[in-house]
Amino acid sequence: MIDLHTHTVFSDGEVIPAELIRRASVAGYRALAITDHADQSNLELLLKNQVGVVGELGRVNNLQVLAGVELTHVPPSMIAECTQRARRLGAQLVVCHGETIVEPVAGDTNRAAIEAGVDILSHPGLISEEDVQLAASKGVHLEITTRKGHSLTNGHVVQLARKYGAKLVVNNDAHAPGDLMSLEMACKVARGAGMSHDEVQQARRHSAELVDRAIG
Repeated sequence: MIDLHTHTVFSDGEVIPAELIRRASVAGYRALAITDHADQSNLELLLKNQVGVVGELGRVNNLQVLAGVELTHVPPSMIAECTQRARRLGAQLVVCHGETIVEPVAGDTNRAAIEAGVDILSHPGLISEEDVQLAASKGVHLEITTRKGHSLTNGHVVQLARKYGAKLVVNNDAHAPGDLMSLEMACKVARGAGMSHDEVQQARRHSAELVDRAIG
């Protein structure tokens, strides 16, 4: 299992990075990205604490761990600047909190994140056909999530991604140890969203490619 969207006590998760990494390793994970919620106020703090440290914690637990952030409720006009700043500060993966239908995310967040070239647009809700086409052309990955609430629009995302050739990844959006879903269950959630077996395997390859690109 590769999970590229997780949270720790540095945002709204329940455990510190060392515990999250250890639990993921024992659960059989191959790779993990720590992507705590970020905006202009805490980007530097999050990445200063993560870069280098989480990678070493991963190595001693036989797990590849990426330092990342999830830009969350950042005004659309500021997403590009935050994306660039996160990368300058050492983020190996930049996720943007998409327009999930269960939170008051600002309109045009999906479009701004895609235009900014984030790596993953998480739980993009009822994303438009135009934005899915743009994501496909820019290589931005759309997330199929196992998280309650956010997962309500997985089927919509799958249908449009298939239509326009956008890349998908499957993530847990883990906030607590119990959210570290097994590969088997994550695949079942993806199949329940309408993905074929081959599409699920392709999404797994996309996740692996993102890890390889990050550690380059």
